[in-house]
Amino acid sequence: MSSILTNSSALVALQTLKSIGNDLAKTQDMISTGLEIGSAKDNSAIWGISKVMESDVAGFKAVSDSLSLGESTVAVALAGAEQIVDILNEMKEKVVAATGENVDHTKITADVDELKNQITSIIAASQFNGTNLLDTAGNAGITVLSSLDRDASGAVTAANITVASVDFEANLDLTTVDVTSSTAADGSITAMETLIQTAVDGAAALGASAARIEDQNEFVTKVMDAMKVGISSLVDTDMEEASAKLQALQTQQQLGVQALSIANQAPQTILSLFR
Repeated sequence: MSSILTNSSALVALQTLKSIGNDLAKTQDMISTGLEIGSAKDNSAIWGISKVMESDVAGFKAVSDSLSLGESTVAVALAGAEQIVDILNEMKEKVVAATGENVDHTKITADVDELKNQITSIIAASQFNGTNLLDTAGNAGITVLSSLDRDASGAVTAANITVASVDFEANLDLTTVDVTSSTAADGSITAMETLIQTAVDGAAALGASAARIEDQNEFVTKVMDAMKVGISSLVDTDMEEASAKLQALQTQQQLGVQALSIANQAPQTILSLFR
C-alpha cells in the first residue's frame, strides 16, 4: 500500500544512512587518534586492562630511574675502590723496596705518605649525589628500588636491591704501613697484604652489586618495552584495516544517499494515479 503520510522506504533508507554515518565517524576518529579503544565506552574490559598496564609502565619508569641513580652511585664507588687497589699495589712496591738496607728510607717514606694521602682523598671524593660507599658516613649503604611485582590478585609490592658500604675509611688502616726503616718495612709487608685483600674484596663486592643493578635495569627496560607493545596490540588502531573500512563506508554512504533520494521520490509516483 502506498501512502502520502508515511514513506516507509525513506525511513529505512534514513536509518541505514545514519548507521553508516555513525560507523564512518567512529572509523575517522580511530584513524585520527590512532586508538581503536580510546575510552571505556569503546570496550570497558580492554580499556581497564590497558589502563592498569599503563600504570605499571609508569611505575617501571620510576624503577628504571631509581636503578640508574643507584647504578651511578655504585659505579663511582667502584671506580674509587679499583683506583685504591692500584695505589696499594704501588705502595707495596715501595714497602718491599724499603726492606733493603741501602735505600733512602726518608724519600720512600715521603712517597708512601703521598700515596696514603691520595687514598684518603679518593675515599672522600668517591661520592655521587651526596652518597659515599667508601667512607664511614655512608656505612648504612643504599637501598635501590628494583621492581614492582603485581600478583594474581592485583596487589603490588616493591622489591629492592641493597648495596652495602665497604667503608674503606675504617677498614683500611694505613697507619700500619711504616717504611722508616728496613725492619719496619719488613713488618709492614703483612699489613700491606691485608690492606690489598680488604680493598680487593670491597671492590669485588661493589662490582657484583653494580653488575646486578645494571642487569636489573636492562630487564626493567625490556619489561617496559614488552608492556608497551602489549598495550599497543590492545588499544591501537590497525591502520590498514581502518583505511579499507573507511573506503567501504564512504562508498556505502554514497549508495545510502542515493537510496534515500530514490525513496523520497516514491510519493511523486502517486500523482500518476490521479491523471
